[in-house]
Amino acid sequence: QVQLVDSGGGLVQPGGSLRLSCAASGSIASINAMGWYRQAPGKERELVARVGSGGSTNYADSVKGRFTISRDNAKNTVYLQMNSLKPEDTAVYYCWSYIRSNYERWRDYWGQGTQVTVSS
Repeated sequence: QVQLVDSGGGLVQPGGSLRLSCAASGSIASINAMGWYRQAPGKERELVARVGSGGSTNYADSVKGRFTISRDNAKNTVYLQMNSLKPEDTAVYYCWSYIRSNYERWRDYWGQGTQVTVSS
């Protein structure tokens, strides 16, 4: 059993910052990429940022220069530092990872989601 537990969301004013965290735990054999997706009301889930096992990153154009993704491989944890937040960043943010467990092939795993609301 593999679990992703994400946290760190909340209510913040425009221009503010938040840091999301996501820890993977359980019967993990190997972790490839980790990342964050978000889903706003009435919209499809979209990629925010991803980081590969070697540290390579990619970002959605809408967050480049404002968000930074990082990971701690020793802790199986991925972070998303969000600065200069805008109302349009409001969404449920989901942690994602591509993991091979001790009992299954490589597959996608998702966190439960954490709400980020940017409003004055």
